[in-house]
Amino acid sequence: MLLENKVAVVTGGSRGIGYATVEAFLKEGAKVVLCASRQETADKAVSKLKEVYADAVVEGIYPNLSDYAAVKEAFDGIVKKYGKIDILVNNAGVSESTPFTDYTEETFEKVMDLNIKGVFNCSRAVSEHMTAAGSGVILNTSSMVGTYGQPAGIAYPTSKFAVNGFTLSLARELGPKGIRVNAVAPGITYTDMMRNVPKEVIDPMIAQIPLRRMGQPEDIANAFVFLASDMASYISGDILHVDGLARC
Repeated sequence: MLLENKVAVVTGGSRGIGYATVEAFLKEGAKVVLCASRQETADKAVSKLKEVYADAVVEGIYPNLSDYAAVKEAFDGIVKKYGKIDILVNNAGVSESTPFTDYTEETFEKVMDLNIKGVFNCSRAVSEHMTAAGSGVILNTSSMVGTYGQPAGIAYPTSKFAVNGFTLSLARELGPKGIRVNAVAPGITYTDMMRNVPKEVIDPMIAQIPLRRMGQPEDIANAFVFLASDMASYISGDILHVDGLARC
């Protein structure tokens, strides 16, 4: 198994790409702590996972990711319990599509607080433990819009552009300490949000993808498994596009 005996933390791990990543990590032998926005959500995800993976080591927590003190306390607790954190997946994020002329500071700050500040706080908290261990992997969820933008909802692509810059810079800074930092940039992926999009909207999107299908959460999770594993031991500072070549 690619992640046997590894301890991983996955933020936004209760649904969608995050949940699929937790599941993929468990299959590969990792112990996983998933972070959700509420305890109820975390407990529900853990219960569902244990129905399938009865012997798996998985638990859920719900720290406020925009509060560094809360994140540090949570991560310190994980290290105290499991002895280490080998892998961090910064997947928690929020998207929206407000037209620019309707934007408020509150709307912009809500996206940036989770999508950027949350990534910073989690990476900062885990880096202390990884530096002490002399090894570790930090993985961030970017997006195809972090390269190409999107027609509305300016905060989301802005945050993903920032995630890319954060990834590249942190990889340079933490590389000498034995810590690899990469990002996965999903394309159009069939998550809960996409399930509510009408077929007449989805079909033209799929027609622009050479593989003629949307990505599945498992497609993105598999990329995270690869980058978290020793198979990617000489890959750092990379933004891996998993989009069926949907970039346009």
